[in-house]
Amino acid sequence: MNLFLDAFTWLFSPERLTGTYALPTLLAQHLLYTIVSVAVAAVIALPAGWLIGHTGRGREIAVAISGAARAIPSFGLLVLLVLVLGIVQTPLAAVITFVLLAIPSLLAGAYTGLEAIDRRVIDAARAMGMTEWQIFTKVELRLGMPLLVGGLRSALLQVIATVTIAAYVNLGGLGWPIIQGIPLRRFDQVLGGAILVAVLALLVDLLMALAQKAAVPTGLRAPASGTSTSTPRARRAASASA
Repeated sequence: MNLFLDAFTWLFSPERLTGTYALPTLLAQHLLYTIVSVAVAAVIALPAGWLIGHTGRGREIAVAISGAARAIPSFGLLVLLVLVLGIVQTPLAAVITFVLLAIPSLLAGAYTGLEAIDRRVIDAARAMGMTEWQIFTKVELRLGMPLLVGGLRSALLQVIATVTIAAYVNLGGLGWPIIQGIPLRRFDQVLGGAILVAVLALLVDLLMALAQKAAVPTGLRAPASGTSTSTPRARRAASASA
């Protein structure tokens, strides 16, 4: 218990708000690496995932690539890229590492969101004379949005947790108090940094959970308690939500 009190004392000390390693500065660095990495990963993964989900081709390749990317140890990859690219390119090495970490979740969210749609809905859209582009933008993209947001949610949480290793190569972030505190045996500082990362992850998870719920089209949301779900529309809503 004393350690937790010491950690909170360290967190709320006025000294944490000043200097090169002030907590607001470290938080900004952590968020910057997270947002940039996930944005770059989205540019790469989303078009590929949508193409796979729309055409039904290439899923096995996507699963293999995602599995391989998840198997790569992030810390080892970061150190390797720093050695290959050079110290001057350390930020680039970090972004590449975090991008590779975020791609699998975004790719899976993109193609599973489209695959989960009832094929009869797609057939009905084609029967109405919609083009493939109209089917994608007006039907598939909207119905697949909840799973896509779920993939984004997972990617953000994974990157937020992993950006802590950026401090190992002197890039700051909320991992800096942890990395610096371990050799100094400043366990209050280590725990304080860990608390900050955990709180940030929980806040982002909460916001993304709300966004994922809001992404469900109004017509597919679960009916109110006591309402019958025996209609075809209700059954499709239940299926889509699952």
